[in-house]
Amino acid sequence: MSETCTVVIKGWELMSYLSDMNNVCWYMLPETKEAIKRLHHVVGNAVTEDRYIVVGNGATQLLQGAVFALTPSEASKPINVVVAAPYYSEYQDEVDILRSGLYQWAGDAALYEKNEPYIEVVTSPNNPDGTMRGPVVKSEAEGKLIHDLAYYWPHYTPITHQADHDIMIFTFSKCTGHAGSRIGWAIVKDIEVAKKMTRYVQMSSIGVSKESQTRVAKIMGVICDGYQNFESMESELFFEYSKRILKKRWEKLWEVIDESKVFSVAKYPKAFCNFTNESSECFIWLKCEEGIEDCGSYLLEKLKIRARGGERFGVSPKYARISMIGTDDEFHEFLNRVSNAKKECD
Repeated sequence: MSETCTVVIKGWELMSYLSDMNNVCWYMLPETKEAIKRLHHVVGNAVTEDRYIVVGNGATQLLQGAVFALTPSEASKPINVVVAAPYYSEYQDEVDILRSGLYQWAGDAALYEKNEPYIEVVTSPNNPDGTMRGPVVKSEAEGKLIHDLAYYWPHYTPITHQADHDIMIFTFSKCTGHAGSRIGWAIVKDIEVAKKMTRYVQMSSIGVSKESQTRVAKIMGVICDGYQNFESMESELFFEYSKRILKKRWEKLWEVIDESKVFSVAKYPKAFCNFTNESSECFIWLKCEEGIEDCGSYLLEKLKIRARGGERFGVSPKYARISMIGTDDEFHEFLNRVSNAKKECD
């Protein structure tokens, strides 16, 4: 895939801020929009017809843009933003960092009981534990939803349906691993919300790099060609390859965990994937046993493994999330160190 994904940009190309003034997201290249729609059509994980696409500098900027767009401008007090625990470790910082008078962090959505308007972020599959989720707030107050679907791709989780929500956020970093391109996108039903999100990106970064957009469009196109034009019959298709690599890693880690007296992991029901036509499991969310109260500290101090402790995700420090993405050498070293946990305990 390396050669077919090559992009050449001449020095005089892509110099303007503007791309398509007839589009709500005026800085988005037409080929970026078409590539995003085509990829979702191939995978079948989200509805894009009659929707507005807003491109941002990763999912982080788009989440803030979505919260900004959903916040009533005439509100007398900040609107509450909630997410069910365990939640992505950066959510709270993303909401708090601007110290905005428009919105504020209000913690675990499952515990929210205030009779005040709220915005609930629904992450599905969830980061860190991989569970499929829906809204959980039980308050009778008026609430609005943002669906973070960054991991709703077939190499991570079964594609069981086409997601169709008011605001759905995706990111190229989780789709293909190209985190450095800093490209995310939101699929939005309401044009006014899409306009406000575009305005947020405009004011915070005056759009999104066209070089990155061009690269993203090219890579997405190559992936789709493999499935639609059967151009990759002699080699593995992208999502099948990615899924195979991750599945092997999960299996190896399961073997190490099963032999360990120190860790345990939750097991989730399998589901049938409409894209790969097979069952699949989601993520692994690590828990320390044997009287270890701070899993993150144990991993770092005893095994020299950097992890994010459960408190970062709004739950007990007995939990920790470890990245499974990296080179094969890094992963094998990671397995070796996890294996040593049993020796430390003996």
